[in-house]
Formats: sequence, structure tokens, C-alpha cells
Amino acid sequence: MSIHEKGVNVNNFEKCEYWLELADDDLLTAKALLKTKRLLFCGFVCHLIIEKAFKAVIAKRTKEMPPKTHDLPKLAQKGGLYDELSPEHLALLDKLKNLQIEARYPSYKDAIYHSLTFKYCDKLVKETEELLCWIKQESEK
Repeated sequence: MSIHEKGVNVNNFEKCEYWLELADDDLLTAKALLKTKRLLFCGFVCHLIIEKAFKAVIAKRTKEMPPKTHDLPKLAQKGGLYDELSPEHLALLDKLKNLQIEARYPSYKDAIYHSLTFKYCDKLVKETEELLCWIKQESEK
């Protein structure tokens, strides 16, 4: 069931659950984009998944609306998770940073589009899902 079917109250930006439900919904979207070989946007949505998961932790720990930034390391730091991230997680953040920039700005699309393969994006989705699960576990602490 998607977040829209659940009728999530979008006025609750400070709620951890709100952000995690958005991330879960985006994971379904990333998988659908992968399946249809919309690879550039698949990578972009993977960035959104992790961004929203970090914002969930920030919302829970600070009881405030998360900052309006797309900077994953900054969000991880604000949520107190940065120092706990594995080298693999940090490498994923680096990959995702590049994909979100290129997907947002059309002049960069061609440069990255031709470098993406189905195999690369399949691995990216799996790594994103694994990091999302880890962030969810951390949000319970």
C-alpha cells in the first residue's frame, strides 16, 4: 500500500514515521523505475530514499522539522549517524550525491545517463534498501 493510499498526514514533517513511510514508498518507486529501465531517475529516487530516512532520524531525535537540504552527509551528521556509517555506506552516499545533482539539472543528465547500466542501478537499489534498513534500526535507538 502506498503512502497516498494510507492517507498520511503531510502536515507532520516532524514525525519520524512520516519520513520513513515516504522513504518506503520511494523504494517501491525506485524498484519500478529499475524494472522499466528508467535508470537516471532510479538513481535519483535512491538519493531521495536515504535523504528521507536521515530526515526521519533527525525528526525523531530533535523533535524539529528536518533542514531543507539534499546534502546526505550533513543530514547524517545532524541525525547523529555519520560516525556510525560503514565505509560501504559512505561510498553509497558519494554515489547518490552525484546522481541527485545530475537528475536535478538537465545540463548534467547526458554526462551521467550514458554511464548508468542496469547492473549498476540494480546494485544501487539493493545497497539503498540495505542502508534504509540500517537507518530504520538506528532510528529505534
